[in-house]
Amino acid sequence: MVQASKEWQWQLCSHRNRLLVDLGEDLSLCTPFRQRQLTQDIVHSPNFSLNEAGYYQNVFAYLCKFAVWSEAQCCQIALNATAAKFYLLPVQAKSWFFHPYQGGEACTEAIISLHSKTQTGEFFIVEYCEESSLCINLTANFKLDEHLELEQFQAIKVLNDRIHPLVIADKIIKSA
Repeated sequence: MVQASKEWQWQLCSHRNRLLVDLGEDLSLCTPFRQRQLTQDIVHSPNFSLNEAGYYQNVFAYLCKFAVWSEAQCCQIALNATAAKFYLLPVQAKSWFFHPYQGGEACTEAIISLHSKTQTGEFFIVEYCEESSLCINLTANFKLDEHLELEQFQAIKVLNDRIHPLVIADKIIKSA
């Protein structure tokens, strides 16, 4: 299991214009979040806090229980989710890219499916509110429409009526 460490630090990389997570031992993770998308808190508290470590550990453990992603992939998803939850500036919902959910079965997992005009993708709910949810994209190069793509791990907020239960739920249940 990839445990959070007090050595982990957030870094703003001006060369890449991205938020990085320094994991020590010359290892870092580049998030898809640009400096203009982040709160100023990142400058004042670069160390991984106890709240951030707790959130990371919970997400990591949640993802691992599905036995779909490797530990390294779970770590990457959890770190990006942590960055989005704690340092992303508030964003407006962009639900118009996605089809509403017409089914009767409510979604109870944090791994969900969103359906754009061009494809279906897997997303992780970082923050759930009554009306909308902040999600990170788990699908590589997810097409929002014919012209726009959502980079893997980028965040998007959607109204909750767009959230579909995960289509690969059978695969997850069988492998768990």
